[in-house]
Amino acid sequence: MSALSRFSHTLRRELFSDFAADTTGTHVYFRGLELFLLVYTVYFCWTWGGYIQQNISSVLLPLGLANYIDVSFMFAHNVALLNAALIGVLGLVGFFRLWRPAYLLALFAFHLQYVARYSLGEISHGSNLVGMGVLGLGLALLFFRDEEHRRRFTFGFLYFFIGLGYTSAAVCKLIGTGITWPDGRHLLMWIAERKVDTLSKFGAFEPSLLQEMTLQDYRFGTLFLVFGLLTEAISFLMWWRKLRYVVVLLVIGMHIGIFLTMNIFFHASTYLLLLLGLPWHRIIDAVLERSRTLAFSG
Repeated sequence: MSALSRFSHTLRRELFSDFAADTTGTHVYFRGLELFLLVYTVYFCWTWGGYIQQNISSVLLPLGLANYIDVSFMFAHNVALLNAALIGVLGLVGFFRLWRPAYLLALFAFHLQYVARYSLGEISHGSNLVGMGVLGLGLALLFFRDEEHRRRFTFGFLYFFIGLGYTSAAVCKLIGTGITWPDGRHLLMWIAERKVDTLSKFGAFEPSLLQEMTLQDYRFGTLFLVFGLLTEAISFLMWWRKLRYVVVLLVIGMHIGIFLTMNIFFHASTYLLLLLGLPWHRIIDAVLERSRTLAFSG
């Protein structure tokens, strides 16, 4: 067996052999993750739908599917709101296992809503992990009939692509800017720009502790950026079970740092990482076992 084959075999085992035990904890955990993704998908699509109807009249920067079809039909006659309602219905159909292709069709409509909303020249990152989760659920529901296999595939799929995505972000930063990317003066410039935006909007700017440290000495900013870059670079290590929760928690810490230094909070991504960053199935099973023990002893 070649080294590549051994690595592939090990990676498959690390990603997809967990969550096999059919306990109350694994069932509740998986269905809770599924419900989280469904709720956030519907939330995004209704929010985007209202914005599309009120503010968008033409495509300025085609994204994704909009490069191949004209999505301007989404801009009038409440089509975006109807699409959001359709996504909600398809999500429920998938959640209750009424039709196996439902999640993938919901993902297609979700993407259509996304490209219609962000065709003005700006791109959102906050919903990307949610979309990746829906893709994982859609593939699991379509290709597997057993709930255990669906559960194992969905979690492994998420850990693989989330780890790959964050590590790719670090690589892109180094390709685009080079080794000087974590220069604290870059963060200093960003804070100054955010200060102007905040003053224009609210008339006052109150820096956070990390921002205050950076403003006093840009080398603190360098330290914060180095932490963020290194965290992204090692994110692929969440593919291995022994390192998974530590690495995911580090990524959550990076997001908290982004919020404290840049006033940007990727709420959907952070909450999803919180769901994936602790062994909630074991925690649920332990709590239930403890409750049963107390009930019997009482």
